[in-house]
Amino acid sequence: MAEADHRGRVVAAATDGACSGNPGPGGWGALIRFEDGSVEEFGGADPATTNNRMELQAALSMLERLAELPRHPDLTLRTDSKYLIDGLGSWMAGWKRKGWKTAAGKPVLNQDLWQSLDAARLSDVPLTYVKGHSGDPDNDRVDQIAVAFSKGTSPRLGRASQSAPSKLDRTADGPQTREDDLAPESLQQLLTRLELADRLAAGGYALSLVELAQLVEQPLTRLAERQQTWSWRDWLVEPAEGDCWRLRRAEAGSR
Repeated sequence: MAEADHRGRVVAAATDGACSGNPGPGGWGALIRFEDGSVEEFGGADPATTNNRMELQAALSMLERLAELPRHPDLTLRTDSKYLIDGLGSWMAGWKRKGWKTAAGKPVLNQDLWQSLDAARLSDVPLTYVKGHSGDPDNDRVDQIAVAFSKGTSPRLGRASQSAPSKLDRTADGPQTREDDLAPESLQQLLTRLELADRLAAGGYALSLVELAQLVEQPLTRLAERQQTWSWRDWLVEPAEGDCWRLRRAEAGSR
């Protein structure tokens, strides 16, 4: 049983992996959101790896971290890796029956990580697929972390919590390379969230309370108290059916 955390329960989790060369230098990133609105980010690097291994390592480190934390019942682990989702959800049972061999009789690639993932999986944390580079703010953020680690840089991490020391983490405290041509990470993340909000409003999509908390970066407990329409930046947030919310662009002068 996970111990109580002063930040509340985990309401969102996302992971990603990256590799330059595939095989080549790789990195992985992970992000956790809590009910009080705080964020915890972590990641690491490997000098010689593959993109798939980094996706698996990110998920493994996330599941090990989530096992230590209180979790919201609607929590899912969001990933853009169909390899990870299919492996855990569909392929693994067959691999195990065949003695960790594929249908073609060949040894399963990345068997060490798959076995660790099998042992670390949490029955109350299903995996959810999110299309990469689609404007999802958490997916974009963990991609930034993973890419930075793969390039040998040390990204600024929100409430950083590194995994146990290993070769995957050796660059975590290393020197940063210059990124003077980039906007601050906080501004990049804000712009991504605003672009996503525009698409959600235009499409009339309904958001669950957990999804809304991710978008507006406000504590879940505060949002749960809201019953009427309210404003967030350039949008009105309106109640929808099924305890959901919708965004609508506010007219000029109405805010």
